[in-house]
Amino acid sequence: MTQTTDADTPRSPSGTSFLSEVKDAVTPRATLLVIAVLALQLLFIASYVGALHNPKPRDIPFGVVAPRAVAGQAVTRLDHLPGSPLDPRALPDAATARHQIENRDIDGALVIDPAGRTDTLLVASGGGRVLATVLENLTTALEASQQRAIRTVDVAPASRTDFNGLTSFYLVVGWCVGGYLCASILAISTGARPANPRRAVIRLGALALVAVVGGLGGAIIVGPILDALPGGVPALWGLGALITFTVGAATLALQGLFGIVGIGLAILLVVIAGNPSAGGAFPLPLLPPFWQAIGPALPPGAGTWAARSIAYFNSNDMTTALLTLGAWALAGIVITLVASRVRQGHPTKAPGV
Repeated sequence: MTQTTDADTPRSPSGTSFLSEVKDAVTPRATLLVIAVLALQLLFIASYVGALHNPKPRDIPFGVVAPRAVAGQAVTRLDHLPGSPLDPRALPDAATARHQIENRDIDGALVIDPAGRTDTLLVASGGGRVLATVLENLTTALEASQQRAIRTVDVAPASRTDFNGLTSFYLVVGWCVGGYLCASILAISTGARPANPRRAVIRLGALALVAVVGGLGGAIIVGPILDALPGGVPALWGLGALITFTVGAATLALQGLFGIVGIGLAILLVVIAGNPSAGGAFPLPLLPPFWQAIGPALPPGAGTWAARSIAYFNSNDMTTALLTLGAWALAGIVITLVASRVRQGHPTKAPGV
């Protein structure tokens, strides 16, 4: 039996064993961080593919305008379609249907003409061209089975330079990225956790300044420069500043609680969970139930809804989205300040702190 001695252990030219160099190069802390990155990588794949690989319409809010004798039957027929793609409700007239679409209460409506063979489908491509196309295909097939035809009217059309209605989503993604990257840089430049309340306030103030500038820059780029999104610079500027600050404050809060791991948690919330559930690539009614449920509660989803409301729906139905963003911002501020006070009471040495 051969015994291994120290002389048999491979050594580097400096005389240090290879195993010692590995331990020195890959510390336990680095190993844990690499494992965390691997977990984020797999979660990224699972979240994006899980949300977007097989979009199916589910319970799309949908209006039906028809005489009373016909409306009940039409609603029942639409409500019992396989897979429950529509959530139909009878409406008194076409004007009411248009108003509810513009107010984002419903995503489309079928106006039935009992005197003719052609009905009218009202859609809003500003809420997502994919959703409008799904409604058109669905109702066209249904009407064809009844030997009827469809005429489509776009009540809130997306801009011709806003392909598939994605500009709002990518604008919000840009603001979110700016928020968590800025917060991360502010925090890790002198230690992963705020050392004291004063420094926390300074970081929040710097973040607010960046949010104002970034919000304005994004609004100008998609508006006057590229003409990609209507809605006006002031409203989009305000929304962009709020989104950027909200995501940044949440990132600072997570870093204050968990140190550098907080950056990963921010990415988990905003990028991995928030982006695929935001209703950008596919509007919410086309997403699986889990992503459909969490989307409106996360900053990317709330921001995308608000941006589309500003651009195409006269800023209607934004209250819930703005309250969601405000709640995240307020929670971020409070947790950041509280964490800084707790940290001040339990100081540890860190470079530059």
